[in-house]
Amino acid sequence: MEEEVLKEAIVEVLGVYINEIEDDMTFTGDLSADSLDVYQIVLIVEDKLNIELKEEDIYEVKTVGQALELIKKAVKENE
Repeated sequence: MEEEVLKEAIVEVLGVYINEIEDDMTFTGDLSADSLDVYQIVLIVEDKLNIELKEEDIYEVKTVGQALELIKKAVKENE
């Protein structure tokens, strides 16, 4: 569920194909996202999963896999 929401947000903001997104891809390098793009992705994920991610944790995230782990942690804490 969380992975699907994250990937759909990436597709919506960055216009990449969902099947091209890999966990080890970096947002700024591999996906060519800037900080505004990442912010938009975070907002979409937070809204769809009804969670709130800590700003300091978001700054530490470099890859799709790291983002997914952060999201899963937030969902679990929100249960």
